[in-house]
Amino acid sequence: MGRAHEVRAASMAKTAAMKSKLYSRYGKELYIAAKAGVPDPDMNLGLKRKIAEAKANQVPADVIKRAIEKAKGGTGENYDSCRYEGFGPGAATVIVDCLTDNTNRTISAVKTCFNKSHCKLGVAGCVSHSYDQVGLFVFPYDDEEGMLDALIMAEVNVIDLECEEGTMTVTVDPADFHKAQEAIGELIPGVEFEVCEMTMLPQEYVQLENDEQKEQWNRLLTLLDDCEDVQKVYHNVESGE
Repeated sequence: MGRAHEVRAASMAKTAAMKSKLYSRYGKELYIAAKAGVPDPDMNLGLKRKIAEAKANQVPADVIKRAIEKAKGGTGENYDSCRYEGFGPGAATVIVDCLTDNTNRTISAVKTCFNKSHCKLGVAGCVSHSYDQVGLFVFPYDDEEGMLDALIMAEVNVIDLECEEGTMTVTVDPADFHKAQEAIGELIPGVEFEVCEMTMLPQEYVQLENDEQKEQWNRLLTLLDDCEDVQKVYHNVESGE
């Protein structure tokens, strides 16, 4: 099964708790974007693009508004981005991206997640070399030729485009993420994205060999998901049905 299947399977598995995590993640990213310039999307291109991305991921308007108002208030909060890489059971690899106001607390929390699931936290760069950073879009549409023409006209570097059972998956150069998002929106007014994000895709997927490895792997993902500072988790484990 291809990457499109993996993305859709992950999307369908979202729970209310995961949505809450998503809102928290975008709240921090919007706050950082607003603090990086003027907290006004008409005067801050980075904030404008982050708002568009948040809306495409169904982040409620009140979450977006609160993050911007918080930045206007000058609370003085500062978040640092940090990335941790490690190894799960079998040939599984993991990349963990965090936003934190206390790096010592975060590294301790992430290390605890790995230790409790009997996995190994590695050094920077130990697994990310086997991943590609891309802009990823998944949405209902079936005209591959029309979509490709629209993206080319918008000068988007398309890495891959595939359609399966009425759902289109488009991966683009990360530098062209926002151009691609705008081009898709112009071609399909009111498009509802299943996935619209910058992500890391593994160059190869692996499968876990037995129930013990699956239990170990699920424990790691659950612990990381419960970690407040964790923003995104990327891995190379293929979902089974």
